Amino acid sequence: MKLIASIWSVAILLCLSGAASADDLTAPGDAESLGFSAARLARIAPWYQARFDAFPPTEGLLPGAVVAIAKDGKLAYLQAVGFQDRAKTVPMQTNSIFWIASMTKPVTSVAAMILVDDGKLELDAPVARYLPELAEMRVAFRKTDAASGKTEYGLEPPKRPMTVRDLLRHTSGLVYPEMDFAYPERGLSDPNDAQEIRTIHMLYGWRAVFRRDKTLADFVSSLASLPLAHQPGEVHEYGWNADVLGRVVEVASGQPLDQFLQDRIFAPLHMIDTGFYVPKEKLGRLVDSPTPERPPIWDVTTPPKLFAGGGGLVSTAPDYLRFCQMLLNDGELDGVRVLTAQAVKQMTTNALSPDVRIFGGDEVGARAGTTFGLGFGIRANPVFSWIPGAVGSYSWAGLWGTYFWIDPAEKLIGLQMVQATPGSKGRAAVISAGINHLTYGALEVSQPSSTASAVPATVSPEVLADYVGSYDFGSSVSSRDRQGLADGKTGWLGIEAFVAMEQEGLRINRPIANSPATKAGLAAGDLVTELDGAPLKGLSLTDVLARLRGPADTTIRLKIVRKGEADASELGVVRAARRANVVQLQLRVEQGKLVAEATGAWPILAFEHGKATPLVATSANDFIVNDEDHTRIAFVRDAAGKVAGLILNPGPLEQKAALIAPGAR
Repeated sequence: MKLIASIWSVAILLCLSGAASADDLTAPGDAESLGFSAARLARIAPWYQARFDAFPPTEGLLPGAVVAIAKDGKLAYLQAVGFQDRAKTVPMQTNSIFWIASMTKPVTSVAAMILVDDGKLELDAPVARYLPELAEMRVAFRKTDAASGKTEYGLEPPKRPMTVRDLLRHTSGLVYPEMDFAYPERGLSDPNDAQEIRTIHMLYGWRAVFRRDKTLADFVSSLASLPLAHQPGEVHEYGWNADVLGRVVEVASGQPLDQFLQDRIFAPLHMIDTGFYVPKEKLGRLVDSPTPERPPIWDVTTPPKLFAGGGGLVSTAPDYLRFCQMLLNDGELDGVRVLTAQAVKQMTTNALSPDVRIFGGDEVGARAGTTFGLGFGIRANPVFSWIPGAVGSYSWAGLWGTYFWIDPAEKLIGLQMVQATPGSKGRAAVISAGINHLTYGALEVSQPSSTASAVPATVSPEVLADYVGSYDFGSSVSSRDRQGLADGKTGWLGIEAFVAMEQEGLRINRPIANSPATKAGLAAGDLVTELDGAPLKGLSLTDVLARLRGPADTTIRLKIVRKGEADASELGVVRAARRANVVQLQLRVEQGKLVAEATGAWPILAFEHGKATPLVATSANDFIVNDEDHTRIAFVRDAAGKVAGLILNPGPLEQKAALIAPGAR
């Protein structure tokens, strides 16, 4: 009996040991044990509250949010802020229910990859194998005769079939009706009126039957007579892909999409509040629409017939966090495997080859310097990024402002649940990458054991005066961020995000307003054929983007061909220093001591807006902050001995800043 008891004791200890190391997303743990500063995490809720105070519901922002952050499989932060109703009578709860819109797409993509794992779906199979009604879709074209200038519109067969992989990476040629504003003019002769040219996107708006009282099968059938906007596999354009993919899942699995998601994703992951509508007993937790004056874009209060794989789900922060943790764990959570690790790797690896043109893109994605995998945007190019995080991080967002990202390098997940009207000032205020900056800015930086016991030194007033001025970190708020912008000298044109490579050069889809390029006269639709005298024909988009880069305050010459003009023209564009979302410190002397204050868009480490943080000298060149961070500062001088910048926490996780405005002595 003693032996049996001993065996049971060992078994219990092993179980307890395993439980201790398992994912725990139920309640926030100790932030510091997970590598965060509790004081800096505490900045998040006030940041959101300030935006709710500044942008009332009349400006399109519901006055509440839920924010969740997990690291190393543990919940580090879960906070409800404000209210879930416009009248501000129902406090927001951590399990309040949100319409997550396009954050449905990653879920549908996972469903498809489950079927790939099961052997029931092939990534490179024609979509028509599963949806034969789409077999005869043709591709719209527009051809202009160089000699006569006459433009011909028509339809042609696809060069190859649309595949399941195309649906996952948005290269099928299917488009959204509302996306027309983002792209240069494309046309198609309306069969009902040969004299009038209508855009393809408008045709999708007229003829695609996407209604709650219809089915996915009905919707797919309505697409069959529409043209594809691009040849399959040639152009990445956000569109109806995930909704068609949802129908593929239904056919391949033999189940309605809602039932398949419930059986294979929601139930195994214990996502108890996620689905295509909110049951009556849970309606008290559903957040209000931010647009009471209009019917909701998508009603989630009653069961639909159409299960919108591209945007129909509702969910909560705790539920979606579990979905994200499964992905971060390579397809498994709490001992339940949903996907193979190979499938997760495929989904979160760049799926767009250099010859795939990218049309348009959302502002968040552009700022993140992203490419696309199989269902996710992937951070690929930190040089063009205004958002911190590791290369390889993947993410997506919803129409009303819900947003998540997963950083495999830091084993970190961030999740924002808000509801804000597209295009409103309120929505712009909460999709400004604040949650990214505040999360990465809260990560601890390990310090040498000697830092806390450093001996103060006496520094003369003359030396202190040398350090006075403004220091610019570029847009880096985190020691984990390696954007190459910390010297404040990287140039920016304002065309890098919304461009597409064509055979003869770089097509400008949407230059950013008030950017150096627009100020120089570059416009949407312009075709750049040469950069500094070198032709762009035959180059990849990656090669051209590399040529656009350069130091701030330098000029790049663009040869452009403009619609309606016979001759090419040349523009000189002066690269501007990146000044969006900058991180700056202002140093000054108060009462004989050097103090620092954050003056840019974001706080950094211990330094905040409106707070003068004293610096304690440990030598004539080195200082520390006497707080939980024990931040170290080392000043950098140029060859002439003048102060040129500073380094926070010299070492592997150091952050550099350039002195951009020396103080008066």
